[in-house]
Amino acid sequence: MAASQAAYGVEKIIGNTDDATIRTDVTNYGQQGVGDQSGAKMKALTWQGKNSVKLVETEKPRIIEDRDVIVKVTGSTICGSDLHLYHGAIIEMTKGDILGHEFCGIVESVGPGAKDVKPGDRVVASFQIACGECHYCKLKLSSVCERTNANKIANVMYGGRTAGIFGYSHFTGGFAGGQAEYVRVPYGDVNLLKLPDDVPDEKGLYLSDVLCTSWHCVVDTGVNKGDVVAIWGGGPIGQMCAEFAFFNGASRVIVIDGGDGAWRLDWLKSKMPKLETVDFTKLPKGDSVTSQLKKLVDGGPDVCLECAAGEYAKGWAHYFETLLGFETDTSELLNEMITSVKSFGRIGVTGVYTGYTNHFNIGALMQTGIRLIGNGQAPVHKHWGHLLQLIREDKIHPLDMVSHRVKLEDMEKVYELFNKREKGFQKMFVQTKFSAPPCPGAPKVTDL
Repeated sequence: MAASQAAYGVEKIIGNTDDATIRTDVTNYGQQGVGDQSGAKMKALTWQGKNSVKLVETEKPRIIEDRDVIVKVTGSTICGSDLHLYHGAIIEMTKGDILGHEFCGIVESVGPGAKDVKPGDRVVASFQIACGECHYCKLKLSSVCERTNANKIANVMYGGRTAGIFGYSHFTGGFAGGQAEYVRVPYGDVNLLKLPDDVPDEKGLYLSDVLCTSWHCVVDTGVNKGDVVAIWGGGPIGQMCAEFAFFNGASRVIVIDGGDGAWRLDWLKSKMPKLETVDFTKLPKGDSVTSQLKKLVDGGPDVCLECAAGEYAKGWAHYFETLLGFETDTSELLNEMITSVKSFGRIGVTGVYTGYTNHFNIGALMQTGIRLIGNGQAPVHKHWGHLLQLIREDKIHPLDMVSHRVKLEDMEKVYELFNKREKGFQKMFVQTKFSAPPCPGAPKVTDL
């Protein structure tokens, strides 16, 4: 927590750039003095420090800029990316920040400059905040919008910045998130997609992030008909990448997981019987993930997809190097993929990496012609319209990953269980007092 707070302190001293065209660093409406002028309150989940979140009552948002839209939240979720915040792995979090970057709901009020959106519309929000007008937005690369994140530290680290992101620290602009009863959505006429009546919240919600992120990982890395695809990580992103790889013509898909997450391999097999799996904690003595994949696939997979993230060290060397601050991310999974994939094969990285890593096998990458592709934060606006249509046509199945429906009031406990990779906790639908009853095929609420 100290490092995160210190980084934000530095940012406040050096100031932001003048790129943002909206107000940034509004992570808690009450704390920043932009709450509803009537004094109306709402419930929201807030970050309190490393491994600590708390449901609080705080002021609901109000419109503060012309194109703001206030959304009454009817569904949100928890993502593996939220655990990076929970662990303190993402810098510039401050106590009281409202969490959550995936949400859907009903439009409550609309700023005078917002077009084509009105009170009563059912909508899903993009996890990233785009202006719709800059160079990247015109290319539908909304995740690197030039006008919604003015953070200088990000610019120095990356030579550029992501767009603003809901509920994901001041490093990504500082915007209150959707694990709450209400959200202010800047550029609301750009960052909200209307949901038709035949798409319930339990399906439409996941257009906010996980569906677009998984689809982008598969198509951006170039999964082709007949490819053999190996996926590191059996969480929701890995699961949907597997489904989308098959959808795009992959002949075989192999998912690698293990340890506390080994149960997910059976979960995925129950949804996709033709899926193959590797439990890295049960390999024969002397075997590695690479050697096992080479046995399963002559020459190795055509494509490898990283859906786990760089935070989780497998060996002691990287564990201590990250603990002591000598690196921010482990290179272990990347190295496994480099030595596993076919020569001149393709690797897509969609799991979150935040900074620097040691012991990266760049020699193998160069010598064998591997294409290493950083998929980036997925450009939601590029894909969500197409994916919405596939949902309506029953060609993709987001409910397959939804294991539980929980209450916003239970989110402190949900974070604990999700962090422990509690068996059976794959993907949640988080209901609020505004949520409709579960749709057919969706889980009923679980009392925790």
